[in-house]
Amino acid sequence: MPTIKKILVANRGEIALRVMRTAREMGISTVAVFSEADRNAPHVKYADEAVCIGPPPSKESYLLGDKIIAVAQSLGVDAIHPGYGFLSENAGFSKAVKEAGLIFIGPSPESIEIMGDKLSSKHAVASYNIPMVPGTPDAITDRVAAKAKAAEIGYPILIKASAGGGGKGMRVVEREEEFDEQMDRAVGEAISAFGNGSCFIEKYITKPKHIEIQVMGDQHGNVVYLFERECSIQRRHQKVIEEAPSSVLTPAIREAMGICAVNVAKACNYYGAGTVEFIVDENLDFYFLEMNTRLQVEHPVTELITGVDLVKEMIHVAEGKPLSMKQEDLQIKGHSIEVRVCAEDPANNFLPNVGTLQTYVRPQGNGVRVDDGIEEGMEIPIYYDPMIAKLISYGDTRTEAIEKMIRAIDEFKITGVATTLPFCKFALRHEAFVSGNFDTRFVSLYFTPEVLEEEADKTELEIVAVLAAELMKHKNKPKVADNGSALVNNVSQWRKNRAKLR
Repeated sequence: MPTIKKILVANRGEIALRVMRTAREMGISTVAVFSEADRNAPHVKYADEAVCIGPPPSKESYLLGDKIIAVAQSLGVDAIHPGYGFLSENAGFSKAVKEAGLIFIGPSPESIEIMGDKLSSKHAVASYNIPMVPGTPDAITDRVAAKAKAAEIGYPILIKASAGGGGKGMRVVEREEEFDEQMDRAVGEAISAFGNGSCFIEKYITKPKHIEIQVMGDQHGNVVYLFERECSIQRRHQKVIEEAPSSVLTPAIREAMGICAVNVAKACNYYGAGTVEFIVDENLDFYFLEMNTRLQVEHPVTELITGVDLVKEMIHVAEGKPLSMKQEDLQIKGHSIEVRVCAEDPANNFLPNVGTLQTYVRPQGNGVRVDDGIEEGMEIPIYYDPMIAKLISYGDTRTEAIEKMIRAIDEFKITGVATTLPFCKFALRHEAFVSGNFDTRFVSLYFTPEVLEEEADKTELEIVAVLAAELMKHKNKPKVADNGSALVNNVSQWRKNRAKLR
């Protein structure tokens, strides 16, 4: 059984740091690879060794699998951890790592290949009686037949890229008259994003919740599920807020989904950390969507409610060790929420808003965790995902986790770029979120740029009211009154400055 002594992390930013911190705790040395844009990034400074692998564009640096493997071999690396994104779900890279005599900290190339295509994954799990959304079992090759199937299923339907993810190559079709146009768009997006225009159709669930199950398997056939994450607060089909556990699942549904997730993993002999994604309708009936064969961005919420270090478990599994836990050992304790702090402008359709972090002060305190890979004064590169940080809260109850998160958002000071924090605060305080009665349509149903203005106005009035009350208490103390007036004026200046930043 091999022992891993040195790991190269084939990624950047917060996930690179996340992996390196666990490796350091385990006494494992680390190697960072970086593009020229990330030369001064925290993950480069944190690693024991670091090597520049190319210019900023991903295809000239972080996607150069052969070059990354060559660096690993030259530095005596035992294993490569891919993080998420980039090469993490690339079966060819996983295979090349193994052929180079290195350990890939993740699943087998065969598992990645099977689950990397939505259609092949559905075929693989068919014998396990996993609930599926009604749709075509194969890629669309005959549009006439596809339209007939759509009519049989009933509109609205969803056209989806079989190699897709992140909402790309996905189109809702409300009526048959829209089919050809939306099909062309889905195929075009799929080819552009994945180099594969293969698409299929399935019934569109009108009030969908996106709930996923974390699984972990070893190379001895053992698989467990570490409960669910609710990921329904999304923009452009991409997650913004995640929580664990879901506020709506019953213990019976949670167990049924967990068993299905384990069976999905077993269908492809899966080992390592993976996520099985489900769509859940308003009646809490659930349907298998896909499996992500990597660590997820939102994995910290699972770690906090289970006490399991998923990266540590991945490393042990890669060494050939059996899982350190059995299903009966796992319990949900407390509640955790994660918000993605992205350099995006919620008031401008969440478009990227890259620039320099003029101010960057992290929140602190009990029940607050910040996973990031950036520092004050750094540029947010235009070449990569605009996520700045992941802000995570933990409490004994969901209410406590929400309260801690709102406090942490208020303490998180970022200037120089617009971020998703104001939207996240709005969402967390919204009645639909608080009650748990929300789905993936949250943004379209409840959010407009104007609500952020209204929230800002409300906050400003509250601050002014508090200051005015203090002024009344000390009206006979001119010095205090003068200071108070200055503060009131600063509130107005803050509003003006906030407008300028947009």
